[in-house]
Amino acid sequence: MAVSTPHPAEDKPRITGDRLRRSMRIFDYVWRYRWLFLLSFVILSISSLVFLVVLQLPGEALNVYNGDGKYGLTVNQVFLLLAVLLVLQAPLSFWRVRIQAVVSERAMAALRKDLFAKILHLNIPFFERSRVGELTSRITNDITQIQGVFSLTLTEFARQIIILLGATIFILFTMFRLALVSLIVFPVVVIAAMFFGRYVRKMTKARQEKLAESNVIVEETLQSISTVKAYTNEAFELDRYARSIDESVDISIRTANARGLFSAFMVSVMFGALFFIIYRAILLVQAGDLPVGDLFSFIVFTAIIGGSVASLGTFYSEIVAALGASDRVVDILESEEYEGAGTQEPTESAKKAILPGIFAGAISYNDVTFSYPTRPDVTVLKGIDLHVAPGEKVALVGASGSGKSTIVKLLLRFYPVTRGTIAIDGQSIDAFELEAYRDQLALVPQEVLLFGGTIRENITYGKLDASEEQVREAARQANALEFIDGFPEGMETVVGDRGIQLSGGQRQRIAIARAILKDPKVLLLDEATSSLDAESERVVQEALDNLMHGRTSIIIAHRLATIRDVDRIYVIENGSIVESGTHAELSTRPHGAYSALARLQFDLAQ
Repeated sequence: MAVSTPHPAEDKPRITGDRLRRSMRIFDYVWRYRWLFLLSFVILSISSLVFLVVLQLPGEALNVYNGDGKYGLTVNQVFLLLAVLLVLQAPLSFWRVRIQAVVSERAMAALRKDLFAKILHLNIPFFERSRVGELTSRITNDITQIQGVFSLTLTEFARQIIILLGATIFILFTMFRLALVSLIVFPVVVIAAMFFGRYVRKMTKARQEKLAESNVIVEETLQSISTVKAYTNEAFELDRYARSIDESVDISIRTANARGLFSAFMVSVMFGALFFIIYRAILLVQAGDLPVGDLFSFIVFTAIIGGSVASLGTFYSEIVAALGASDRVVDILESEEYEGAGTQEPTESAKKAILPGIFAGAISYNDVTFSYPTRPDVTVLKGIDLHVAPGEKVALVGASGSGKSTIVKLLLRFYPVTRGTIAIDGQSIDAFELEAYRDQLALVPQEVLLFGGTIRENITYGKLDASEEQVREAARQANALEFIDGFPEGMETVVGDRGIQLSGGQRQRIAIARAILKDPKVLLLDEATSSLDAESERVVQEALDNLMHGRTSIIIAHRLATIRDVDRIYVIENGSIVESGTHAELSTRPHGAYSALARLQFDLAQ
């Protein structure tokens, strides 16, 4: 199932059977704590009934005072019972709120974990279509909205229904004639609540989407803050964010207008009906057909019924809005775009082949053709045949956009090939269990983005259970130990967001230390030194030589001087291999593609 960006206009304006079915996927998380959840509703029911009894007792006290008591109680006894019920109400309310908080917090925590785990295991094309801010909004805003329903809205909705039904039954049995008058208003209010609730829910959904767009702008701006400042586009980004926020404010104001009209309608209808009913009740009291205490109880219960009906529309809107949020969450949870989808089941020989120390690392591309899922009409690789023996160093060179990085991405199984096969040790890479397979590969990219923790945490990302000696040895081999020990905090130095507090060469060496610690069988270097100055490149190249020793290595190279000693060079042009050989062999071809690249770099260096 593809996960697409939701749009307010696509939102369905009602609760449907399909929406309820999909929402049960979310309710499964609450149902894990079903006994606590059901207990909270039992307590809620008892508490609501106690509340109705409490409301009836003051009227009974007035009847006792006027000699019309129904239950044979004195005024003191009535108020003693009232005090007992109020004392009972307090712990019931406390435990209901606490139990519901426990259920909603734990259930939504489990949902957040599962959603994040699902996102982590979705394939690369999914992330190419989705924006970080949208995914963040799913985990934060949408689940917070869902949690609000389970922690408060749903229980209050049920509470108001219990109170509404209880109060209606009470006045029907005790004051039938007055009850009929008051209940005439009920259908009108329900229809109005449905109409306004539908509109408010639609506007609330639109506001959520606008806020998600605003989050995307913030994320993109902060992630590229250096570029923003370098081009002095702070004002542009602020204006872009301000426009998005202003649009969400406009939607919120229109929503508030609808809520205001609904509230005005409810006040006019409910209070108008209430005053009319009070007028009729006073006439009955004057005629001696209605005790004064019953009149008091009737007014209280009628007001309670009116408040319950008025609140049901709001709670209904919140519940339906949460269904929209649950739709977006379930879209991700039920997505079939997970990594490894459609690949072969790993064979026993494949599982054995990837055990540490046994995975030799012989790589072969056989007639590989590939188009990106987002651009199926553009063929990026055209019949690639490429072979790397265990322990060999192979370089890929060519102009930008020729397909070099795509070859590496396919080896990492970021995408399935369109045609052909890629094999390691004679076994198709699709037959390997994905996590164990990738555990045998390490990538050192051109642009290293470190995590915002310490240097130690970034290095041990290659092996989470590494010892102190292993971490320091990896840093030493990466030529990073000297500058690390030069920091006052050493390994505990915080690198800042994406490693911003370290230089490019330092970040590269941290990434190399991470790869050394992982000890992969196959090493992938994606122009790892192209963005460095001469001195940094020399130090980093020494670290890379240490890293490549004894490992099958595929190097995407921009500077040809860094690949003179590799075993074989493949020259890529427009998605095809046009030449292959050693540096010495290719350099002697006067009209070859490699020698043309070499001459171009030499001329530019002059």
